[in-house]
Amino acid sequence: MKNNKSFTEFYTLSERVWHWAQALLMILLILTGLNMHYPERFALFGRMEIAVRLHSALAFILLANAFLGLFYQLSTSGLRKYIPMPMDFTRGSLEQIKYYLWGIFRGAPHPYERTREKRLNPLQKITYFALLNILLPFQILTGILCWGSTRWPETFNSLGGLNILAPAHTLGSYFFLAFLIGHIYLTTTGDTPMSNIKAMITGKEEVHDE
Repeated sequence: MKNNKSFTEFYTLSERVWHWAQALLMILLILTGLNMHYPERFALFGRMEIAVRLHSALAFILLANAFLGLFYQLSTSGLRKYIPMPMDFTRGSLEQIKYYLWGIFRGAPHPYERTREKRLNPLQKITYFALLNILLPFQILTGILCWGSTRWPETFNSLGGLNILAPAHTLGSYFFLAFLIGHIYLTTTGDTPMSNIKAMITGKEEVHDE
């Protein structure tokens, strides 16, 4: 049977710009955070004061970019593709886990067909849902409280001060780092190691029509 290849648009220009901006901001926030916590090992941005100011500025830019992304998804009704359904937490996620653990290494077909409307598999939907609704708000809240430690000292100290909020914010950043590493790895599991990255650059993804 003849297998024809064609390209279809998966990502709009707005989605691609938002994605790469958010990725760059996350990476810079992790690097400036490392500079702040380990100034002797990761003095990438010079003095501690520079790293702190840059970290705060990047955090507010990421927050603004996140709200722009939310507004875009709401205005285009695209938010639905990030909401997991009940089946995604049971059979759907189990099938996806089986595929990632051994199916992908045996050349098994992907359990879910990707379309422009259904680009995320069950595990991706669960991960993004937790990331956007739990981890990101947690990181924003702890980050704002740490940033406002000298501006709202009573509120800051009543919530545990640096002994509680700073380690909590650092823990959240390690979860983001773990997500980033896993995300980069999974981009290599397409038809070729670079096909998913090319799709996020060009907006078009190759599909196979038999």
